[in-house]
Amino acid sequence: MELRTLRYFLAVAQAKTISAAAEALHVTQPTLSRQMQELEEELGKTLFLRGKRSITLTEEGTFFRKRAQEVVSLLEKTTAELKAPHELLSGDIHIGGGETDAIRLIARAARRMRQDHPHVTFHIFSGNAEDVMEKIDRDLVDFGLFIEPVDLSGYEFFRLPVKDRWGVLMRKDAPLASRPSVAPADLRGLPLLVSRQNMVNNEVAGWLGETHEALQVVATYNLLYSASIMVEEGMGYALCLDRIIRLPEDGPLCFRPLHPAMEVGLNVAWKKQQLFSKPARVFLDYLKASLWGGPAAEGASAAGTPQDDPATA
Repeated sequence: MELRTLRYFLAVAQAKTISAAAEALHVTQPTLSRQMQELEEELGKTLFLRGKRSITLTEEGTFFRKRAQEVVSLLEKTTAELKAPHELLSGDIHIGGGETDAIRLIARAARRMRQDHPHVTFHIFSGNAEDVMEKIDRDLVDFGLFIEPVDLSGYEFFRLPVKDRWGVLMRKDAPLASRPSVAPADLRGLPLLVSRQNMVNNEVAGWLGETHEALQVVATYNLLYSASIMVEEGMGYALCLDRIIRLPEDGPLCFRPLHPAMEVGLNVAWKKQQLFSKPARVFLDYLKASLWGGPAAEGASAAGTPQDDPATA
């Protein structure tokens, strides 16, 4: 199977017609149709459902698209790193992470690095811990920003010198909005929107003094923005971290912290024995210097163990 075939397949999956994909690829329709037929024969699977006006992916086709995207992305990332000129620092840095205000720390280090090395480009992926770990394991991201609780025993990591606090996002006209904080008893029996991560839910359920199954969960969410819209529309109360959603004074929503307070740590992690690209290695120096001071020397080693850092988990 050639890389060109994967690119052809992805083009057809995106365009949903052979004619549109052929035009975008600058190949003839018969050539593209033959390539897709040969691909299906090679895999022994039907990847497309061919309708009169459009093409849709089968279940196997959807799975293959995900893997094809990963292969193409990894090759492009590797090619860009190898082609980067030796006389200047250039290339791409890929960072994945959950929603947290601590991304500011990453952004500050990235801004300082860009000031010194303007040919470096950053790519940010937002997702839950499982999504980010999968991308780290497949070498699709260099670093992950993880919100505790999370099992990082299989990774190198260090803890950031900040914490996030849990609370409840709600409408300003909700009964709990008049209180300065929210206690466990306040939430029992209320419609809740919660994170879909089991470890997080177990932590919150422990704070509430109930099992997760006993909560009145009306929806789960991956990223908070969509959940905030559901809260705004009256679906219920969202258990979430503070300072993720901007809450203007004249807006409909407000945030109330949990009491007793529930704070969580944050960690930057990467694959054990990771062979970093030069930009990624240098960025880790910039991040450490931004957090704890000291020079961000380009030649310094950045792939040491987490015990080298003052905020080691």
